[in-house]
Amino acid sequence: MEFVFDEYNMRNLPPRQRLDKVIQVLKNGNERDESIRWDCIWLAGEISEAVSKDDPIYTEIADLMVWVLNNDDNGIVRHEAAFQIGLHNMRAKIPDLVNSILNDKSDLVKHEAIEALGLLRDHGSKETLRKMLEDKGDAVSETAAFVLKRLERLKDRGEYKGEAIL
Repeated sequence: MEFVFDEYNMRNLPPRQRLDKVIQVLKNGNERDESIRWDCIWLAGEISEAVSKDDPIYTEIADLMVWVLNNDDNGIVRHEAAFQIGLHNMRAKIPDLVNSILNDKSDLVKHEAIEALGLLRDHGSKETLRKMLEDKGDAVSETAAFVLKRLERLKDRGEYKGEAIL
């Protein structure tokens, strides 16, 4: 019987079981449909909303996002992993976002990793962002300029706490 990925049915699973399924799809290397892998990233992000940041599952999800950034062959999927890191305030993964900004071959991924740093209000990344102002890709350089402006505007507003700004 063929496996049919259904995100709605996946949401009916308890968080641990759902995460195990998502990890299996993402890491087994057999799933070539990037739309399914993208859904898995989104589903993992939803789980991180339902658990405490102190829960080992939260850390496991953050680590999974980095694994995707470093291993998935599709820029859209890697882009979504970068977004989830920012959205879910996975601050421990800021160095991994910077790595993607500096080394990913996809401008889309670089763009989203830069946006994630802005969402996280990571003032420590300003030097990297300034370097990206010179990037040949408009999406990268324009996003770096945007985020630098946003960081300047929010410099006295404190750390990002996950407020709904989207």
